[in-house]
Amino acid sequence: METKTSLSRRDFLRASAGAVGLLALAACAPSGAPSSAPSDAGARTPSAQRVEITFMGWGGTEEDAGVKAAIAQFESEQDRVKVTWLHTPENYLETLLVNIAAGTPPDTAFVGSGDYRTFIRDGLLLDITDKLKADPLLGAPNYFIEPQEEQRCTHQGRWYGIGSCWVAPHFYYNADIFEEEGIEPPSNDPEKAWTWQHFLEVATALTRDVNGRRPNEPGFDPNNVDRYGVDWPRWSIPIHSAIVCNNGYWIDPNTGLLALDQPAAVEAIQNLADLVLKYNVAPAGTALEALGMTNTQMLETGKLAMAVDGSWALAWMHKITPKLGTGVLPGMAAKTGTDMQAHLHSGFASTRHPEEAWEWLRYLSTPFYQTQFCRIGLWLPSQTGLMTEEGLRTWITEGVHPEGYVDIPTKYLPQYGRVLYMPPGWAEANQILTPAFDKIWVGDATAEQAMAEAVPKANQVLQEAAAA
Repeated sequence: METKTSLSRRDFLRASAGAVGLLALAACAPSGAPSSAPSDAGARTPSAQRVEITFMGWGGTEEDAGVKAAIAQFESEQDRVKVTWLHTPENYLETLLVNIAAGTPPDTAFVGSGDYRTFIRDGLLLDITDKLKADPLLGAPNYFIEPQEEQRCTHQGRWYGIGSCWVAPHFYYNADIFEEEGIEPPSNDPEKAWTWQHFLEVATALTRDVNGRRPNEPGFDPNNVDRYGVDWPRWSIPIHSAIVCNNGYWIDPNTGLLALDQPAAVEAIQNLADLVLKYNVAPAGTALEALGMTNTQMLETGKLAMAVDGSWALAWMHKITPKLGTGVLPGMAAKTGTDMQAHLHSGFASTRHPEEAWEWLRYLSTPFYQTQFCRIGLWLPSQTGLMTEEGLRTWITEGVHPEGYVDIPTKYLPQYGRVLYMPPGWAEANQILTPAFDKIWVGDATAEQAMAEAVPKANQVLQEAAAA
């Protein structure tokens, strides 16, 4: 797992801005707490004098085009607000932090799941609670998938952003390989999820060395594997998905501290390591580097039977030549499970146009914006209206979404997904966890040993950050 920045958010702001920057930050949050959008703020402006607000975000070509389409549609529906898109595909967080430190943050922006709670703590985000609850559409009961939306968006009962969508890891598989081997592939229906033991048996049956031997057969050569049964990436979101499959937690919901040293999490982490170290059914990081191929390329060329990846990967996975299938992850102590997250759309407390910022944030949470990304396989919906039979017809796309994929957003996510948004201090805590995980993946330490040593130190960092 990699850390985006080596400094804490607060230290970065202090180091970057000096005294002037601190004054600018103070202006962002005069009372030291997140500001609220006043009900009488932002008087209506004549159509000839639209109020201009900025919207900052990352993303590739598809996201850039989608945001521009949403802006055009939004501006065509009203004559009061103009949105200027600040597309920042590279070094997004660093650029945003520099702007904040300089006292020139955007009016609205993407906020990553690892930064959201830190920004709330530091008083940077606009409190939209009253606006959202009073809104006849967004404030309606069950407009969003709950309780997950409220879990990710609120702090002490207050809303400082709205989730852009949901994304979640699941299986992708080369259906041609399963057909050739006569093996039943994983299902999209969570009620038909594999057990971990069955998953291991299938992954073993699908793995071959260059001589055609399986890992459980005499003479198998682990250094010359022609096809791996599975690739399960070893970074926070896929790891958390495995932990959820074992009824464990990354963050203890009661304490807000890391629970990676608890038995359920330790077992799940060790199970992932054993895919490489014990069972030889998954490639080590060095093996992937030697191949010089992505998991998509490996699926397409038959070098890989199954890949665990985020739902966002469907945007390019669906283009492979072999028939593509998808399925839910295997259960350990739980029937199945997955990580649920995505970036949020937030306003900044320093905006001079809180009313207009809210109007734009609201628009981003209506079906038009979300469906365009769902159609191409990049996003999954967070709005329940897009999960009805009628709603599904607006974005499930033949040739993009495999057969039976509707079970992923309608059953798998809401019933078995668990939200993970990192607490303040996460970037620094992760610097302690990363080398501990690295020891596990190469077999220099067991999950129990590595987590027992690293987690208490990382939790001390989180406790200090929470008190800051």
